[in-house]
Amino acid sequence: MATFTFNMPDVGEGVAEAEVVEWHVKVGDRVEEDQHLVDVMTDKATIDIESPVAGVVTQLAGAVGDTIAIGAMLLVIETEGEATPAEAEAAAGQIEDDMSDADGADGQADQPLPVVDGVEGGGSEPEPSPAPAPSDPTPPTAAPMGAGEVKVLASPAVRQRARDLGIDLAQVKPAEDGRVRHGDLDAFLAYNAGSGFAPAGKARGDETIKVIGLRKRIAQNMAAAKRHIPHFTYVEECDVTDLEVLRAQLNEGRGERPKLTMLPLLITAICKVIPQFPMINARYDDEANVVTRYGAVHLGMAAQTDSGLMVPVIRDAQAKNLWQLAREIGRLAEAARSGKATSEELSGSTLTVTSLGPLGGVATTPVINRPEVAIIGPNRIVERPMFVPDGMGGERIAKRKLMNISISCDHRVVDGHDAASFIQGVKRLIENPALLLVD
Repeated sequence: MATFTFNMPDVGEGVAEAEVVEWHVKVGDRVEEDQHLVDVMTDKATIDIESPVAGVVTQLAGAVGDTIAIGAMLLVIETEGEATPAEAEAAAGQIEDDMSDADGADGQADQPLPVVDGVEGGGSEPEPSPAPAPSDPTPPTAAPMGAGEVKVLASPAVRQRARDLGIDLAQVKPAEDGRVRHGDLDAFLAYNAGSGFAPAGKARGDETIKVIGLRKRIAQNMAAAKRHIPHFTYVEECDVTDLEVLRAQLNEGRGERPKLTMLPLLITAICKVIPQFPMINARYDDEANVVTRYGAVHLGMAAQTDSGLMVPVIRDAQAKNLWQLAREIGRLAEAARSGKATSEELSGSTLTVTSLGPLGGVATTPVINRPEVAIIGPNRIVERPMFVPDGMGGERIAKRKLMNISISCDHRVVDGHDAASFIQGVKRLIENPALLLVD
């Protein structure tokens, strides 16, 4: 027998450490060569690490959530033959070769970016029902127990049900024998239907969840954004009635093209206005104290996944038409949800749009996707009566579709006047949607 120490391989250029996301083996397990051992996450990707040898696992370096330095011991395997340093070097080389395929499968580079079920708690043991005293000639409906207390006869099941419903059994009149039964509870509930005796909910057991993997990256990036960036948010109301009419007309004749949502129309408006406000489409390196204003709009699109928020990037959004934007939005959202988005697709954004769709609320204050300097959040569309021109110099009341647009900006780079002016430019386009279709 020989002991083989498998050190954390070099999983990417510039990576100094990796976080353990999930172990697929435990001490005592028999593993074969190339068997999947562990998932680790770096700043660039989540990577599967496989065993370079066959044998029995005798030691693991750390628990899920622990960080292990490149070159440090990852696990120890007891092998049947002699392990050589060449095997460890070959394993490290294999990891580097696999990076092009595994890179970014579940990870998110420089992107931050939107309930855990517990266990039902048990109730206390029901009190035993005392038998009536033989010498007591009267029905034992309620016997004195002290100042203001009475003892009610009922089975343990009836007592438990009464506790669940929040009913004091002393208030329930038994139908016979002085003993409260389920039928008596039903009658009490029917008579007091409006009194709200049903409990608001059931207690659940406490649960401790370790923050690891993508959720840990999101937490770190969100904290860094709020710690370093002085946010301010501006919200404007827009009338999207005519825009919705245009969208419906375009979808009627779309043929094989993807269905248009509001997002491609909004992105088109953003890209048309950006050249007048280059400070919005920028990144701020606060360590070097340098702001880079980008000519192309690489638009980050916050997408909800089972693992958490990811931000796939629409490259050169300003160069795409409505249908191309719709197709790219669908492709990237599906790649993010399925865990197939690459690190290149999850990095390099210069401006981000975040939307909760129908859950968008009246207004939002989105957190900036650092090191960007602005993030835009369209909110839910609502219908309200509005005063509109009647075509004869007066006004009339009409039902209109309204949507608020929020923008959060880095006040070190973007002034309030610039943010407001930018959103007013976007508003002008979406309230006059014919302008979206012309150069």
